[in-house]
Amino acid sequence: MHCGLVLFDIDGTLIDTGGAGLEAIRLAAHDLYGDRAALPELDVRGATDAGLARDVLTAFGSKISPATVGELYEAYLVRLREQLGASSLEGKILPGVCELLDVLEEAGAVLGLLTGNIEAGAQLKLQRFGLDHYFAFGAFGHEHVERDKLGPVAVARATEVHQRTFSPSETVVVGDTPRDISCGHAIGARTIAVATGSFSLEQLRSCDPTLAVRSLEETGEILGRIKGWSDKEIERGADHGHTA
Repeated sequence: MHCGLVLFDIDGTLIDTGGAGLEAIRLAAHDLYGDRAALPELDVRGATDAGLARDVLTAFGSKISPATVGELYEAYLVRLREQLGASSLEGKILPGVCELLDVLEEAGAVLGLLTGNIEAGAQLKLQRFGLDHYFAFGAFGHEHVERDKLGPVAVARATEVHQRTFSPSETVVVGDTPRDISCGHAIGARTIAVATGSFSLEQLRSCDPTLAVRSLEETGEILGRIKGWSDKEIERGADHGHTA
């Protein structure tokens, strides 16, 4: 059975880190810059770490360069490890996640990441909650400031790892923010919006996802839709082969 390519966001979609990521950014900025300036209000919902790094460096009057961005990332990773390892961590795997990932694997879906996290940060988060084994590739937030540019990277990596191409119509992007939906639209993929983050179901629906659900516990609906989309793609390919 074939279920195409399914690309997942992490924060608010797969896991809730209890604010560990944002706190790690704040602590890292303080470690590097002290109290020279106030850290701006950061909207991390669907943002890329490259974009957040730019905002932090600008706020502290620091030049934006590979060296300064790399320094900030390193400080952030130190603090993220601390936050994720703290006994007071209130993070969790979101409802239905493990069940959905399992059934998608069983159905033959190719699973990947499409996340605003830098790769090392994504791995730390997924390892902390035991989800890292589901994902062999992805596109990450240090690779582009604009999230919409990450979709083609993820699809190219899927092709590289699995030695086959994935058309837009058999690609699905799953996320909890309007930026995830936009990222899917940018590559012509189908999109599943899940209201387990900071946006309501109604807010997500207003962004025109292919499917919007309250949580990934709606496994039957999600799997049924993904299988249906994949079946249509297979039928389309068969029709093209017949008429050629």
